[in-house]
Amino acid sequence: MTADNPTLHLLCGKIAAGKSTLARELAAGPGTVLIAEDAWLARLYPGEIAALDDYVRCSGRLRSVMGPHVAELLRTGLSVVLDFPANTISSRQWMRGIADDAGTACRLHWLDVPDETCKARLRERNAHGEHDFAPTEADFELFTSYFVAPTEDEGLDVVIHNPG
Repeated sequence: MTADNPTLHLLCGKIAAGKSTLARELAAGPGTVLIAEDAWLARLYPGEIAALDDYVRCSGRLRSVMGPHVAELLRTGLSVVLDFPANTISSRQWMRGIADDAGTACRLHWLDVPDETCKARLRERNAHGEHDFAPTEADFELFTSYFVAPTEDEGLDVVIHNPG
């Protein structure tokens, strides 16, 4: 990736699928910046996100500011790894709109990980207490109920990541 072909990298996968780990790996490339929703939300809204409605409200505020900022970074020639969940059609449309606005490429990295693997990772992650948020398995089920796998109809450049 160079200033000649900046790319907006999107991440799709259930809670604890490995999106943030992959995001850090992608952001290690030259001319690439990582923007992680969890870090921003934790610092802008400490203690305010206790339920799905709280997340939707706070995330919506963040997205309203972050979209134009990310587009500007892309226009300057930087690639951006947007570590926001691209787990619904509407979220992917919003993200793709950023790349379209900036006139850059957009690539969706789909971490297709089984629920049981995600839950095991979530339990381990929560036990270590190193993540900005510690969703429960009930939260996992709730958020997963809104998950929509990407399809060819969306017209995205999709890279599928499967475990093992």
